[in-house]
Amino acid sequence: MIDSRLLKRPLLVGGTGDRGVVAACSYETRRFGVHSGMPMKLARRLCPEAVVIRGNASIYTKQSHLVTEIIREKVPVFEKASVDEFYADLTGMDTFFGSYKYASELRETIIRETGLPISFGLSANKIVSKVATGEAKPNNQLQIDHGFEKSFLAPLSIRKIPSVGEKTYQILRNLGVDKVSVVQQMPVEMMISALGKNGRTIWERANGTDNPPLIPFHERKSISTERTFTKDTIDVVKLRTTVFAMAESLAYQLRRGDKLTACISVKIRYSDFNTYTKQLKIPFSSADHVLIPKVLDLFDSLFQRRLLIRLVGVKFTDLVSGNYQINLFDDTEEMLSLYNAMDTIRNKYGELSIQKAGSIGAKTIGRFNNPFNGEPPIVLAHRKQ
Repeated sequence: MIDSRLLKRPLLVGGTGDRGVVAACSYETRRFGVHSGMPMKLARRLCPEAVVIRGNASIYTKQSHLVTEIIREKVPVFEKASVDEFYADLTGMDTFFGSYKYASELRETIIRETGLPISFGLSANKIVSKVATGEAKPNNQLQIDHGFEKSFLAPLSIRKIPSVGEKTYQILRNLGVDKVSVVQQMPVEMMISALGKNGRTIWERANGTDNPPLIPFHERKSISTERTFTKDTIDVVKLRTTVFAMAESLAYQLRRGDKLTACISVKIRYSDFNTYTKQLKIPFSSADHVLIPKVLDLFDSLFQRRLLIRLVGVKFTDLVSGNYQINLFDDTEEMLSLYNAMDTIRNKYGELSIQKAGSIGAKTIGRFNNPFNGEPPIVLAHRKQ
């Protein structure tokens, strides 16, 4: 759903506290020097008029799945580099369709079926295609013909080259390097001397010759979520409620993707940055009443130092395709019907539209060790999106 009030306005997406990080930002914020990965506190100082909103991982994941399925259907080999970045191998398409025409039609299909803006860059080189995609934004497309990679890259800032971060950029600026064309004119030995092994990679990318292989997409084998607290805490009720909500969210993601997990793990990072994890092998499951109590038990056994906690995380691994297998002795028809009803509401209105009371407040904390007590779990309609 598009919020028309935010169109053409400077927008920051990410954590809103002092420890928050910019997950994404609109193009209207870029001229202030804002970029993704920047501390939110700094971004708000650079662009004080920006609107700050929290991200919604469930919506992003859902949209990413939609795009993935369209690409999977249309492209024989592709790589999913992140939730919103794909590489497609269109080798041989020129024989039948024309690669640029095929990529253009694929882009139009994605826009039509998802309503998302999308840009692409087409070239014979994976790195050049990534840079070209950046130059095509927002919501456009660009083709770099074979043999013109070097001339396309030459006038660009060296920061456009993937793997040139802030530290590397400062080293290159101290050498008088600003444009890619300068690197193209430098001996590769000079780049290696200044930057080590990474110097050769940057030199090859600047010359349009570095072409890492495309890694074919495979179904993910794990899902996880973490929460960094705005202020370190030792509030056990708050901690267990947070872990409860994480486990509930991941269990729903399993069911939505027709997945089961056979291994769960919990992570705790204390205020001194020491980090501890503990995992448990379980029979394959995607059911709240199986996963949530085990996650809470892991947290209880792991939380031994009684120091302030900075971060908690939950992770499900060893994922396989499949649906929850009914336990003839423990599962009731009411419980299974409740799962189905809750997931139907979430699928229609969003993951946060309905939640168990234990993941929202502390009133059911006394029942966490056995949250269902033989009855369907308490649920609370949270908000309609």
